[in-house]
Amino acid sequence: MAASFYGLRSFCDAANTDQQQTQFIDQYGPLVPDADKILDLPRGFQYRIISRIGDQLDDGLLLPGLPDGMATFAGPNGRTILIRNHELLPDQENAFGKQNERLERVGRDRLYDYGQGKTPGAGGTSTVVFNTKTQRIERQFMSLLGTYRNCAGGPTPWNSWISCEETVDRAGRHEDGYLAEKDHGYCFEVPASAKIGLADPLPLTAMGRFNHEAIAVDPISGAVYETEDRDDGLFFRFLPKKPGQLAAGGKLQALQIVDQKSADTRNWDAATGTIGVGRKLSVEWIDMDDVDSPKDDLRYRGHNAGAARFARGEGIWTGSQEIYFACTSGGAKKAGQIWRYVPSPHEGTAREKDHPGTLELFIEPNDTKLLRNADNLTIAGSGDLIVCEDHGGSPCRLVGVTPEGQLYLLARNQLNTEFAGVCFSPDGSTLFVNLQKPGLTVAISGNWNDRKQSS
Repeated sequence: MAASFYGLRSFCDAANTDQQQTQFIDQYGPLVPDADKILDLPRGFQYRIISRIGDQLDDGLLLPGLPDGMATFAGPNGRTILIRNHELLPDQENAFGKQNERLERVGRDRLYDYGQGKTPGAGGTSTVVFNTKTQRIERQFMSLLGTYRNCAGGPTPWNSWISCEETVDRAGRHEDGYLAEKDHGYCFEVPASAKIGLADPLPLTAMGRFNHEAIAVDPISGAVYETEDRDDGLFFRFLPKKPGQLAAGGKLQALQIVDQKSADTRNWDAATGTIGVGRKLSVEWIDMDDVDSPKDDLRYRGHNAGAARFARGEGIWTGSQEIYFACTSGGAKKAGQIWRYVPSPHEGTAREKDHPGTLELFIEPNDTKLLRNADNLTIAGSGDLIVCEDHGGSPCRLVGVTPEGQLYLLARNQLNTEFAGVCFSPDGSTLFVNLQKPGLTVAISGNWNDRKQSS
C-alpha cells in the first residue's frame, strides 16, 4: 500500500514540472478498436446497446434522453432491476412526446412538477428489467416523473434508489421559457420494483436543497452521504431519525476537518497549502440549519462555520468499510480527485468524537492521460473502482483503480460523450453504463476475473 501511494504522490509532485512519466498498469489487456466506432473494449469483452432515447416503453411513454446515474438491484427469478436517471429540464426530450401528447396517460398527482401541463418536469427515472443470461431487456418503464435534472443518486440497503436533482430552480417562469410550479433541488426515493408503476414524487426536504449529485449509505449506521456538484461545494451527511425511513426527517450536517476550520481540499493553490495523497484526516460534522433555504446558500453558510470545501463532488459509492467519492475538478491541474471516507465505528453518535471518521485523498494523478475529470463511479467485485470520465475533449473512458491506487484502462467511447451511471449487475456478470448525449445504455460482459495482475 505504501509503495503505491508513494507513486501517486510522485504524480502529484511532478505535475508542476511535467517531468514525471506515468502509465496504466495492464489489467485486462489493450483496448480493441470497435468497428462500429462506439465502444472500444479489451479482447474477450463485448457490449450490447440495450436501449436508446425515444424507445417505446411498456407503460406507453417514451424513453427520455440524457441518461445519467444508475444502480442495480436483485429482481424476481434472477432478473436484474436497473434504475436510471435522466438529467433533463422541461425544454428537453421527455417521456411524453414532442407535443406532450402522452402526458394524459399520467395522472397529474403522479408528477412532481406538472408545469401547468405545458412544461412538465422532463427528468425522473426509468426502470429496466434485464435478463443477464440472455443479455436482453424484458421490460422498461418510467418510475419517477416531473423532476428536473436527475443527475446521479445512489442505492440504499433497503432496496430503493435515491434520485438527486442537480439544480436549484425555483417555482416561477424561467428565462428559458418553462414554468416551474414547485421549487427544485431535492432528493426523491424510488422503490426497486419490476412492476410497472410510478414512485410517489415526494421531495426529501430534510436532506437539503442544493445542487445535488449523488448519495451513498453506510449500511451500519444508516447515515446517508451527499455530494454537491459545485466548485465550492460541501460534503454532507444526513442522519435520519429512523434509519431506512428518509421521509421521516433527520439532521443534515457538513464535514469539517479536525483542527482545520474551513479547509480547502481542492489543492488548487499550493501557496495556501495542499492535502497530500494518503494522508488520513480526522473529521467532525457541523449541524446545518435552514436546510430547505430558497437562497442556495448552504455551502456558504457551512464553509463559514468551518466545513471543508470540495471541487465538484460527484459520483459516490459504498465499499466494504468505506465510502469513495469523486471531485471532478479537484487537484493541482483541476483534472480530478477521488477521496475515501472511513466512518467512525460510532458514526452519528456522541461517541464518534473520541473515535472520529477519517478522510483520505485516495488518488490525485494530475495527469489527464491517466484520469480526466472523474464523475460517476462504482466498485467491482474485485474491489477495484470503475470510474467514468466526463469532459468535452478527447474520447471519454472508463478507468479502473485498484485498492492500492493503481490505474488501468477499461473502455473508451468514440462518440465524444461522457460516460455515466456505471454499475454492475448483482451477479457481477454485466457492467451497465450510459453514453449520455446520444442517449444509449449499454451492457458490457466478459470474464471479469481474467485480470493480468491482482491488486
